Amino acid sequence: MSSAFCDVSHLCKESVWMDRQKYEDAERVYHESIAGNKDTTLIAANNSGSALGGGNSELGSRVRHLEDENKRLSEVVDDLCSLISKLEKRITQLESGKKGSKPGTAASASKKTVSSDSKETAADDDVDLFASDDDNDEDKEKLHQERLKAYELKKSKKPALIAKSNIILDVKPWDDETDMKAMEAQVRSIAMEGLVWGASKLVPLAYGIHKLQISCVVEDEKVSVDILQEQIEGFDDLVQSVDIAAFNKV
Repeated sequence: MSSAFCDVSHLCKESVWMDRQKYEDAERVYHESIAGNKDTTLIAANNSGSALGGGNSELGSRVRHLEDENKRLSEVVDDLCSLISKLEKRITQLESGKKGSKPGTAASASKKTVSSDSKETAADDDVDLFASDDDNDEDKEKLHQERLKAYELKKSKKPALIAKSNIILDVKPWDDETDMKAMEAQVRSIAMEGLVWGASKLVPLAYGIHKLQISCVVEDEKVSVDILQEQIEGFDDLVQSVDIAAFNKV
């Protein structure tokens, strides 16, 4: 027991710092806390400065807006003042004109109104409001008859429409020895009022026999197609038969 204590006792005389780590840790925490307080102070100062700067800019914009509004209001007031002055001048001119007008003008104006009223009443007297409708009906009937007569007269002066027909006849001979030129001359020799002969040609039939195809224009009221056919068939020494190849209204 005494020997063990003797072994450790020499350490009391040595300059050894047993709790150094604890003290270093405490110092480090202290310095960190001081540094943290400084950072928070700087942040708060920056924030306050930015807030003040933003407030100043907003205040400046409001001031400018108020100045512009004040300028516009002053312009409106100036315009109103000028308009009021013009109205006052106009009123004074009208009042001075009324004072300087002659008293005879009102009387002359009243006379003019009376004369115009008398003219209107005279015109109203000329109109007979109680006139009978029979007179008006008679006038309308007369006018209607006159218009009918004028229309009939105008219609009678117009030329009447003449109905015409274009006919193509086939005139057939007896045989191939028939003189076709003589037969055409005989057909064209027929003359009637309203008959006009047209073109003609020879159309082959068979075995060297040709027929005469001739056209004519006739007035329907003056020329009968049946009578025309009978007259052509009357040349029986040359003509065998007559047929209508075409019949068209003109």
